[in-house]
Amino acid sequence: MNNTFDFSQFSKQSKKGILVIYLKLLYKVLKAFWVLLFLFIQKFSEFNESTFFYIYMGLGFLFLFFLIRAFLIYENFQFKVQNNHFILKQGILKKTNTSISFDRIQNINFKQNIIQQLINVHEVNIDTAGSNKTEISIKALSFQKAKALKSQLSSYNSNILKEESVAEKPFLKISLLELLKVSLTENHLQSLLIFLALLLGLYQQLEQLFSGIGKDYLLNEYIEKSSNSFHQGVFVFIVLFILLVFIAILSSFMRVFLFHFNLTVFIKDQNFEIYQGLLTKKSIILKKDKIQSITISTNPIKKILGIFFITFKQAVSGKVSGKRKDKLIRIVGCKRAQVSKIKEILFSFSEVDDLEKKQVHVYLKKRMYFLSFILLLILNGVFYLTFLDGLVFFGNVLLVPLFILFVHLIFNKRFYKISDDVLLVGSGVFDTHLTYLPFFKVQNIKMMQTFFQERNKVVDLVFQTASGEIKLPCIEKSEAIKIYNYTLFKVESSTDLWM
Repeated sequence: MNNTFDFSQFSKQSKKGILVIYLKLLYKVLKAFWVLLFLFIQKFSEFNESTFFYIYMGLGFLFLFFLIRAFLIYENFQFKVQNNHFILKQGILKKTNTSISFDRIQNINFKQNIIQQLINVHEVNIDTAGSNKTEISIKALSFQKAKALKSQLSSYNSNILKEESVAEKPFLKISLLELLKVSLTENHLQSLLIFLALLLGLYQQLEQLFSGIGKDYLLNEYIEKSSNSFHQGVFVFIVLFILLVFIAILSSFMRVFLFHFNLTVFIKDQNFEIYQGLLTKKSIILKKDKIQSITISTNPIKKILGIFFITFKQAVSGKVSGKRKDKLIRIVGCKRAQVSKIKEILFSFSEVDDLEKKQVHVYLKKRMYFLSFILLLILNGVFYLTFLDGLVFFGNVLLVPLFILFVHLIFNKRFYKISDDVLLVGSGVFDTHLTYLPFFKVQNIKMMQTFFQERNKVVDLVFQTASGEIKLPCIEKSEAIKIYNYTLFKVESSTDLWM
């Protein structure tokens, strides 16, 4: 145990934490009121000296207010270790006291964003098995103090991996060249859609801004002029599309390099230590017992390059969204031998891999065709109302084959396999995702059926785990009942713990 620091008395973060808290508060304000800043810049030349004086006074007051708030948050954030509990008190006006017993603490992970790297402090996240409210994040500790805290908690709690010397040879280490290969296999279409969604959000913000200053007619005139010149702007449209594709590919590259930079994985006692990140460095310990399911992803380009992606889903409380997305751990650039080793460490997958695929019911394909038809009607209506030109309907020459291709790919990749101990569920469109779920990890199983499914004698099976739901859609009812009963039998008869 590290005895350099005494945690029996209430302790504070590093004083550098004031800066971390202060910048976080300013970021939240900027994120919420960036439109006002844009308006201020636009009107900058119209302000007189008296107005500037009041503006600067107001900004100075706000900066001072948040600095004082950051200092008070820092002063009132105190923690200690006592009687096998981690105790935290915090709050300025509303004081809260949190006590977490050691047996509920699952992991202690370290994290550094770019600011924390510059001032040389670490964020310590204490991951619990309880509700979301008991998750603790200490924003600024020196590396020595962070290690000492982890060491003291791990000395009482067998759930936490104790500090050991890292093995000289990592199980997996991704170089810059391999990261480039990973980037090439990313879903660039998804990146393009995200970029277009951001553009749409920006347009809505600009529309509100122009409307607020009484000049919304300028934006409307520009859109009308652009729609009238639609026929003459085919070349511009093509150039714009190429530019968007380039931006989508570039954003995929940046996302991979920033998030997975220097990805290194070690294996200790059948648990995984993962280090990665450029602007935000993360140190994650992934326990075997806490992993509920894994998903192995590939596609034609990945196969050519000989790489696979593995997504681990951990046990969490509540829905995996927002702040809980850190419970989805992804390792990219794995070779086939490394995938086999990970599968060997976690569960017995070999039997289920060799079984024959069972395709879901054809009703799924019919349902997707019907939904695609509805979506096509909506898209045609939107395009027609936007451009007021019947020529937009010729776009169906491209859209209809594309929708048919999507339905065909989705249906063919929807299959399942069942061995004595493991359920394998296939999914995907261009990528193929294979999700492995051991039956003893299932906490609940449901059969769901709509009115139309009842007429076709098919049901959806939903497997509830501690990491969320895994859905097996459109299974013939007689087959679904067999799977349902077998899953209940395996859950009730299993002596293995789900975490």
